[in-house]
Amino acid sequence: MERVRFGLDGDYVELNQLLKLVGLCGSGGIGKQIVASGEVSVDGVQELRKTAKIRAGQVVRVGDVEIRVDPA
Repeated sequence: MERVRFGLDGDYVELNQLLKLVGLCGSGGIGKQIVASGEVSVDGVQELRKTAKIRAGQVVRVGDVEIRVDPA
């Protein structure tokens, strides 16, 4: 499993934007498609809300990639 750390600058980042910012997709629109496909989980629970607010301390998983969101 690939592990990625993301330093959050602010209160939250929208899920589709997080996928773009860590390089899992080229745009927020493609990020929305990935979320809609059901492949994304947040803290171990499937997440289908494309613009879910992801905050520091949460873990997002897409396939074999785990993204840990840390405070900046």
